Amino acid sequence: MSGKSLQTELPQDKLPAQAKIVIQNVSMGFKIKRSNSDEEKDFQALENVSLTVESGEFLTIVGPSGCGKSTLLDLLAGLTHPRSGKLFIDGKPIVKPALDRGIVLQGYGLLPWRTVQKNVEFGLEIKGTESKKRHEIAEQYIQLVGLQGFEDRYPYELSGGMKQRVSIARALAYDPEVLLMDEPFAAVDAQTRDLMQDELLRIWEHTNKTILFVTHSIEEAVGLADRVAVMSANPGTVREIIRVDLPRPRRISDVRNTADFNRICRRVRDLLENANTGGTKVTVGSAAPAGGTPRAAQTASPSEAAV
Repeated sequence: MSGKSLQTELPQDKLPAQAKIVIQNVSMGFKIKRSNSDEEKDFQALENVSLTVESGEFLTIVGPSGCGKSTLLDLLAGLTHPRSGKLFIDGKPIVKPALDRGIVLQGYGLLPWRTVQKNVEFGLEIKGTESKKRHEIAEQYIQLVGLQGFEDRYPYELSGGMKQRVSIARALAYDPEVLLMDEPFAAVDAQTRDLMQDELLRIWEHTNKTILFVTHSIEEAVGLADRVAVMSANPGTVREIIRVDLPRPRRISDVRNTADFNRICRRVRDLLENANTGGTKVTVGSAAPAGGTPRAAQTASPSEAAV
């Protein structure tokens, strides 16, 4: 059954308070060929996934390889449609790619024949922004990611970390509602990764975008997030949602050796180590972040229940 045919607008009175993204009972599978054979078989990537993400929330997603993390981002991006279930942004169904979502991948995705300036302007061109305004906006975001002075460089002249900064600037420049990030720092060295994590937190605090961030790193997931969604092994379901009760503003280098950070990491690690046992309970972690009101509700709503 085509997921597209299932998409109808979600009534405002059915939206959880402050919800930006609502994922309802989404399942997704693929036809894959068997080894050494032309015969195809079904591969179930996601099964009955439900999740609600608040406006301005930073949600990270972790899970075993093959559990459907990237597939879920593809569905949110509108690149594919679920076999069943529904996905919404601001109550409107997701049926195709749109400029309300920005995507940052680990492969950068930069256009090699364009300079840094022109790469950052790309989404604005598609949006129809006039040339002078486009240039001004691109300059603003190039400065935001710390690449002023590199506007006329081409991708081959940049380090991996610099390329990823360009990718982030490009995704932010056309002002999307949501930023979808699929292991964006996986290809850079450890030192650059640490710098980019703190840089992303600084940018997020400045822009207040809603971010969904897929990673295999437990420490990265906990260090960045308001909440961590832990997925079970294939087929992927939301096994548990853990609140990260660490203070904001935050730098991962400042919290990495704290008792609370290690406590949350241990909880995520325990869930991942037992991922193959499945699970139906969604737990939202203990206290609100120190020094402020949590971005997400203290208790799991019905739309966050994993089946």
